[in-house]
Amino acid sequence: MRITDVRTTLLTGPLSNDPFILQARKKRSAAYVEILTDTEHTGIGETYVGYSFPEAVPAIVEFFKPILIGQNVDNIENLWRRMYHCGNFWCRVGLGTAVLNGIEAALWDLKGKATGLPVYELLGGRKHEAIDAYATGGPSNYPEDQLKAKIDHYLSLGFGGFKLGAGCLNEAGQFEIPSSPAAAADFEAAKMDLVRAHAGNEIKVMLDGHMGNSPVETWNYDTALAVMRAVEPFDLFFFEEPLHYTDPWGYAELCRQTAIPIAGGECLTGTYEWRVFTERDCFDIGQPDASFTGGMGEFLKVASMLESRGRRIATHSWGAGGSLMQNVHAGFACGNTAILEVAPDYGPLHSEIIDDDFHMEEGMVLPPRKPGLGIKLTDEIKNRYPFEPGTGEFNKVPGKTDIK
Repeated sequence: MRITDVRTTLLTGPLSNDPFILQARKKRSAAYVEILTDTEHTGIGETYVGYSFPEAVPAIVEFFKPILIGQNVDNIENLWRRMYHCGNFWCRVGLGTAVLNGIEAALWDLKGKATGLPVYELLGGRKHEAIDAYATGGPSNYPEDQLKAKIDHYLSLGFGGFKLGAGCLNEAGQFEIPSSPAAAADFEAAKMDLVRAHAGNEIKVMLDGHMGNSPVETWNYDTALAVMRAVEPFDLFFFEEPLHYTDPWGYAELCRQTAIPIAGGECLTGTYEWRVFTERDCFDIGQPDASFTGGMGEFLKVASMLESRGRRIATHSWGAGGSLMQNVHAGFACGNTAILEVAPDYGPLHSEIIDDDFHMEEGMVLPPRKPGLGIKLTDEIKNRYPFEPGTGEFNKVPGKTDIK
């Protein structure tokens, strides 16, 4: 089996079927890499860059394409290493590495289809019978009756946990995130009081600081620490991204100063960048993304690095269907996976791409069964969801909420 072509497909479709997330944003973009061969098999992989900067993906894929033409998939690690070295001046971390992730995932999908095995078996074998999942709920919809309805919606879908954003999305569709220590602490404590009173104490609850960003200013260490202290009584499973990634020192100190498990890493790429944070013990729970971190092989290296420090992982997965399945397979291949992020009530760029291979029972994800990643990308899907330029979430800065 030889590779004959490598191409990129960009799609645009509804963000979700979740009525609460749709109050913040209506559309999503996605970027897929297809690897064609001289057999009936085609490998498919997603890069999470398609959600934020889809226009950049095709040119980067074309840059790496000549390295793959004529090759087989016997040694994916070697192909990854050749591509990574070729981008030595510009893709050690960041955009290039994240796009490379989509190419490498397509190689694993191709190898899985050729061997008849799910990808997690190729990555070292399944380490779990099932893994807990949580509903990634986006913003905290306000007023309070909206937040309660949002929680009820996720619990009705069978999730045993959910994640809410810091601050709130108000009735006008605007984000409000207090940035002073006292105001932010009071707001999050009051929210958690409401959440626990409504959902009970058995449900896993997570909060997301989105790198400490607010419409006014980015949280500093003092604000983050004040918020952590305020929510300590509420038994959070973790607090995600309370600080910006330019402050690994703040993350490390925050982990030392609070009982709340600090999570992060969705924006980090490559083992080099992860090592900067891991060796400082910046995260109690790391959040690599198997569509962004740099590759599924890189994901496993990051998970192992964290495990050597006594840390667990919680997959990040806010891409489309390919991203979800890549993270499911990677999560099952890592022994320290604590929980999987799942987009609840997901839309067609999930449901039509996942090849009926995502299964959840009693709040837990079951191992996929189909060869490869268990995803498909048909001509019908491509025609039904043509790409719309400018639909990447961060195409307008500041003011990403202007894009509906």
